[in-house]
Amino acid sequence: MRNAALTLGIIAGVIGMIIGFFGWGYTEAIERWGEIPDVAEQVDNIQLVRAGALLAPMLAIAGGAMAKARALWGGVLLILSALGMYAAFGFNVFTMFPISFAGLGGILALAAGKPDEPKAHF
Repeated sequence: MRNAALTLGIIAGVIGMIIGFFGWGYTEAIERWGEIPDVAEQVDNIQLVRAGALLAPMLAIAGGAMAKARALWGGVLLILSALGMYAAFGFNVFTMFPISFAGLGGILALAAGKPDEPKAHF
């Protein structure tokens, strides 16, 4: 389960980084060049989108990387990443996979009560 959490976390982080680049770029472009009515309008909370664009993928990659050695910490970071992506971008066709992968990876990491290594996190 730890290997699955590691893989899912890294994949969620990489896809989340791509979404984050577009999210941050979109808010910056609208701020710089202005809105186009009914086509491109600014989001309600720019700082939330930008914080989610930066922090959520970073938490997913860090949580995935930690899942093998420290499953509890890695699982918590993965679940925080999924919640951060959901809060910043919502659940849609672009975010469904990174949110699902990070959430499932977090659950798998937390469920690894009997670790491969001699130290348990419970």
